[in-house]
Amino acid sequence: MNNHLLDWIRRGDAKGPDSRPILIVPYMWIGDFVRCHTVVRLLKARFPDRPIDMLSTTLCAPLADYMPGVRLAVIVDLPRKRLAFSQHRQLAGRLKKEDYGSALVMLKTWKSALAPFLAGIPERTGLFGEARFIVLNDLRFGKGRLPRMVDECASLALPAGAEFPAEWPAPELKVPAPELAAWRGQHGLAANGRPAVALAPGAVGPAKRWPAAAYAALSQRLLADGFAVWVLGGPGEKALAREIVGDTQARDFTATDLRQAVLALAAASAAVSNDSGLLHVAAALGTPTVGIFGPTSPWHWAPLNPLAAKIQAKTELPCRPCHKPICRLGHHRCMVEIGPDEVLAATQRALAAVAAAQ
Repeated sequence: MNNHLLDWIRRGDAKGPDSRPILIVPYMWIGDFVRCHTVVRLLKARFPDRPIDMLSTTLCAPLADYMPGVRLAVIVDLPRKRLAFSQHRQLAGRLKKEDYGSALVMLKTWKSALAPFLAGIPERTGLFGEARFIVLNDLRFGKGRLPRMVDECASLALPAGAEFPAEWPAPELKVPAPELAAWRGQHGLAANGRPAVALAPGAVGPAKRWPAAAYAALSQRLLADGFAVWVLGGPGEKALAREIVGDTQARDFTATDLRQAVLALAAASAAVSNDSGLLHVAAALGTPTVGIFGPTSPWHWAPLNPLAAKIQAKTELPCRPCHKPICRLGHHRCMVEIGPDEVLAATQRALAAVAAAQ
């Protein structure tokens, strides 16, 4: 942790001891949920004796089990496109029993702060947005000056007005060795077996997906070089996995439980992923990861953790960056111009670095 930041925090927190738990209300996309572990690390530096919980969907809940400093995930699946006041009130009842002293609301929507308000959590911190003057009582302004989502989220963990550190603490995911060994045994994988490369071909919307045919070509080259290949994702990636695996020795590890992907990424020697949630998971685990960025900006959306390589089409495209789920121009050049040879070379370098470090 940056020493200047810690000194600033110590000067700004002369309120006396407080042992009440803190609740984080994070974004519920996988990558953004991982990104919010930076907030956990900052809070633990400020308040080492206060437990920290994270509100979570069923999908993201397994991630909290591997986040150092997180006590538990408060699991609730609220609807995205309607208020569902009764469900927020029920959640507030659950929160009230935990006697939270503070809630940090990452999202800028009114309803995201509703349950902490109804639960009577004394300190409710969040960025200004949607006229949240009642549901939040520690409003932070100036969000337009914060260039990235991670800056917005992490700023809420600091005292109001604090200077930002030169670098935010990166997220961490830690998988216990016995759990990893049990996962290997469950799938018949020897600890000293062939090095494996995990492929994560999914993403939110086709525009952010490197073509399945390109992943298949990469998989075949890796298999020919003697590596194992595992294809990861959720139920929505089953069709992609079938296309990539085909009749080869690659293995389809897509599953409904995100925990399976976490364990596979922890066991893999390297990973290749689109700009997706699993890219953040792999990087936070410390697995050497090649990130494929087509329409999106790595500076804005790449993990804070170092990546083995960031791959982008070399052609300057006036339509990039783009956040449309489907290429609005129909050519998808930002992805189709990335060839398997380039990704293979980056993956081989990552694997060579792993072998040299052993």
